[in-house]
Parts: sequence; structure tokens; C-alpha cells
Amino acid sequence: MSGRLPRRAGTSARGDVPAPARRIIALNNGFQLLFNLLWWMPVFYAYQREAGLSDAEIFGIQSIYYVAFCLFEIPTGLVADRIGARNCLRIGAVVMTAANLTPVLSPDYGGFLVHFLAIAAGRSLTSGAASAYLYDALHVHGAGEHYLRAEGTSRALGLAAKVVCWPLVGPLMAVAHPAPYLLSAASAAASLGCVLAMPRLVSRPGRLPRAGGGEIWKEARTAVRWACTTPWLALVMVQGVAVFTLSRICQVNLFQPILMAEGIPETSHGGILAAMTVAEAVASARPQWMGRRLGAVNLVSLLSVVMAGALAAIAIGGAASVVGLLCVFAAATGFAYPVQRKLINDAIPREAPRATLLSIESIVDRAVCAVAAVAAGAYLAADRLDALLWHSAVVTGVVMLGVHLVLLRRRRSDHRPDVAPLRGRVSTKG
Repeated sequence: MSGRLPRRAGTSARGDVPAPARRIIALNNGFQLLFNLLWWMPVFYAYQREAGLSDAEIFGIQSIYYVAFCLFEIPTGLVADRIGARNCLRIGAVVMTAANLTPVLSPDYGGFLVHFLAIAAGRSLTSGAASAYLYDALHVHGAGEHYLRAEGTSRALGLAAKVVCWPLVGPLMAVAHPAPYLLSAASAAASLGCVLAMPRLVSRPGRLPRAGGGEIWKEARTAVRWACTTPWLALVMVQGVAVFTLSRICQVNLFQPILMAEGIPETSHGGILAAMTVAEAVASARPQWMGRRLGAVNLVSLLSVVMAGALAAIAIGGAASVVGLLCVFAAATGFAYPVQRKLINDAIPREAPRATLLSIESIVDRAVCAVAAVAAGAYLAADRLDALLWHSAVVTGVVMLGVHLVLLRRRRSDHRPDVAPLRGRVSTKG
């Protein structure tokens, strides 16, 4: 099978990257780090409880948040393709700054509800636009082969910042109770500065002209048709669901239940989460370390199976091995994410609305994740955590097998493996 990783992918000297591309990469790193640095994340549950919210109100807001995120994705993707990804990032940074100030100005149920709705809007405005801008900007400056490393490095820096900053939240709250939200707002405002410094890109084929509401929905249907009628794009989207769902379910829904089932005290959970974050950050910064003889599709499938296998192995391991397996899971997630980001961007045709299609991918990911979260809750309510871990591994294996059976069928039918290497375009060799 063709489409191997280049021998020295992502290890080019700094001088090989054109100066304009280096500037774009640096600004993207700054934006991703600051925009996603939510200081309140480790304490938001306790913060809302102290503000007088009940558990039902807190988790109700979370449910509304996930639904809102999905509903916002398509229109914000269309906005990005219509006004430009850079302008969409500017709006997202402003919205995120206001969102983080809301709990300080209104620390009640209404304030926290508006806060999370605005967070959903801000993140949906940037989720596809940031990746689309970086991908297009590097190609404009002849540095498209550096996209993989740039995507991975920005993710790694963001994760590293969380490891450094999150332990400081407790002491800072002792000085000023609303400090986590004020610092989050300051970080979001600083991310706006990075966006304002980003250079404007020339119009590309996927950029859409201004139009009325009817045309917007027509363009949305057109984007869905792109996703449905581009088999390689649909295949990569399906493959990426496993990485996102496994990562989200483990790190949000199952992390504490797994540790509590092994009798690991809550005082150790923060340290374990920090260790997982370090493992993911290191792996995200160096995705080219993995499988230089594997194509990108094979690599994502292999890493998805490793993630699922780590969860399955937790069911039979003790406390010590569980911590190690969680770190293996996090490292596999870190390796897989930037590779999958490059795959999906390479799979989008040049003339297609990139940000809208990335938003569609995000909706698919979150829709599957929502179903998986409901299933995970049912398993946990029935005290069947081990069964959940095993079944997750089986389902992931079946999905990856299905992806590669479809890929094999395509190879036999048109002699095109469509296996994308980590540098350059999708391979068309037979």
C-alpha cells in the first residue's frame, strides 16, 4: 500500500519554512493556546455549587451546551466561508471574552446558562475556521507540508499551558474568588490580539459571496452534498469519529469513574490528569514519530485501536497499570489528532467550502459522542464499567475494519488507495 510517511516528516529546519509561514504558525500557536486556556475548567462545578446551583441545574446547563454546540456548527461554518476564516476567528475571540466575563457579572443560573451558550458559540465560530485558516495560509505561502507539525505543535502548547496553569487556580481563587473567569477572559482577549496580527489571505475557490438567508441554506445543503458525494472525505470523517469519541468519553465521562473503581483517592486525580495531559502534549508535538512506513489512514486506525485496547486492558488491570494505560491512551490521542486533522483537510476538495465541511465533521463527532455518553451513563448506572470498556474496544475495531474493507474495495475497483501520507496530497498510485 502506498502513501507512506516521509522519512523525515516534520523535521525540517526552521530555515526551510518561509518567514511569512513562520509568522502564521507562531500567531496560530498563540491563538490556540490563549483561546482554549479556560482557567475555570477544574473548578467550574464547585464554583457553580457555591453560587447556589443544584446538580440538576448544573448538568442541565451542560446538556444545553452540547445541543447548542451542534446547532451552532453549521451556521458558523457558513459564516467562516462567507466572511473569511480570519474574520470568524476575530468574532469568536470577542464572544469568548464576553462569555468568560458573564459569570463574574451575573453569578446565578441565568448567568451560567448564558456563559455556556456563549462558550458554545465562540468555540463553534473557531472550531473549523482555525484549522481552515492555518491549512490555507500555509499552502498560500508554499509551506503546506508543514501543516501537520504546526497543528500538532499548537495543540501540544495548549495542553502544556493547562498543565502549568490549572494547579494555580486554587491559590488564585483564595486571593480573588472570580479569578478563574477573569483570567479566562484575559486569555481570550489576548487571543484576539493574535488574530488581529494574522495576515489577510487572498480569496480562494471555496470562499462564498454574500447572499440572503435562502442562499445560505442552499449552500448548507451543497456542503452536505459535498460530504456525501466525496467518498474519500466521508470515509475519513467516519474514521475520525473513533478518535474524538474515545478521547471525549474517556477524558470527560469515564476518567473519574475508572479511578474511583480502582480505589484511587480523589486527591490523586489531578496529578493523574496532569500526567495524561503531558503525555498527550508530547505526542501532539511529534506526530511524525509514529509509523514512518505507514500511511496516515493506517496510522489513525492503528492509534484508534491502541486507544480502545488501552481502555479494554483497564478492565483487567490494577491501580498501577490503570494509570499507565491512561497515559498510553492519552499519548495515542495526541499522536492521532494532528494526523487526522491533516487527513480531513487533504480530503476536502480545493473548491469546496472548507470551514463548513469541517463544521459538518464536528457535528458528526459530537452527535456520536452524545449517543455514546448516554450509553456510558446507562452502563455506569448498571454498574457495568468493565463491559463498557470491552464493548468500546469491540465497536472501535469493527469500525476500523469496515473503513479498511471499503478502502480495499476502492483500490480494487479504481486502483486508487487514497492513502494520504503525512506530507503532501493524497496518493494516487496504484
